[in-house]
Amino acid sequence: MSVGQFGRIVYGSDAQLEVSYRRFERQKVDQEWMPPPPPIPAAQTTLGAPVEVTGSGTFLGAARRTLKFEPYDQPGWWLERTDLPLALPIHVSVVNVWTTARNIVLCCGSPHNYMRMVEHIVALRLGLNIDNLLIKIDNGDPPLFERGSMDLADAFAKAGTRVLNRPVSYVTVSEPVAMVKPNGSFLLIKPARPGAPVLDIDCAIDFPSAIGRQRLRARVTPETFRYGAVARTNCPLSMMVYAATVGKLFADVRNLGYNRRNILIAGRKRYFNEPRLDHNGKALEAVWHRVMLDLLAAIALIDRGRFVGEIISYKAGHTLDVDMVRLLYKHNLLTDLAV
Repeated sequence: MSVGQFGRIVYGSDAQLEVSYRRFERQKVDQEWMPPPPPIPAAQTTLGAPVEVTGSGTFLGAARRTLKFEPYDQPGWWLERTDLPLALPIHVSVVNVWTTARNIVLCCGSPHNYMRMVEHIVALRLGLNIDNLLIKIDNGDPPLFERGSMDLADAFAKAGTRVLNRPVSYVTVSEPVAMVKPNGSFLLIKPARPGAPVLDIDCAIDFPSAIGRQRLRARVTPETFRYGAVARTNCPLSMMVYAATVGKLFADVRNLGYNRRNILIAGRKRYFNEPRLDHNGKALEAVWHRVMLDLLAAIALIDRGRFVGEIISYKAGHTLDVDMVRLLYKHNLLTDLAV
């Protein structure tokens, strides 16, 4: 760990980051949405009533899976496997991350007590400002919806919110913090200003496919989150072909619930289904998904409160995101924000 022109470098070097940051700066911004900061709430919230959402399983596509969301007074978000009555609920926290190889998997205690692909669920914690929640499911395979996470956002809106007798805690970084990988991908996180508990994200992606280069600047609010929540996971055409052919020989692939409706399929030159979130003639579904569902989910693993500040992300993914959160804890770089 060192200190350079970008702040505290917890992984990689300042020289590496400088080269990559210049590439990031040269990438044009495709869309910017920075609404005025919403009112600062005085107290934590939970759902106003229980609500259920059902969809096809992510990894057992032929099976129907139901998520049950319940109001909860215990601080934080919790996942309860109802098919494992002797297992503890899994706290949505970076300390319970099992793997990020393909998606974020949380696990507590026994390796059987896990939940896969949680990112599209836990992103709602910061996206919709729900501080405390209990999520029940009878397996480790959550649904994959055709409208990204909008089914969940709609369910939360239907349930409403209940204010708790507990003050909201805001947390930010104590100083600018960065990490950069050898491939040039990086995250740079800057502290929030005192009295300004907002989360702003400037994210650029670069895919060798029809997705190409996309860059989005957005402030995380319930309004911007709901706009981006319809964005689906993207998948290369080669993965779809693999899953439908040779992949059927392998347990972790043959039951994937991917189809032309619930993921965005990108070939080298064109999309193989209709992309969403067009802005000025360019489909930005992939970068909206990256910001509001993938990156926000990793930041939601900070369990000390609502994270605020500024995040710059370039060509990053689940593993880099979660590694950064781990290192913030490891090096004691998180601090409470006075509001």
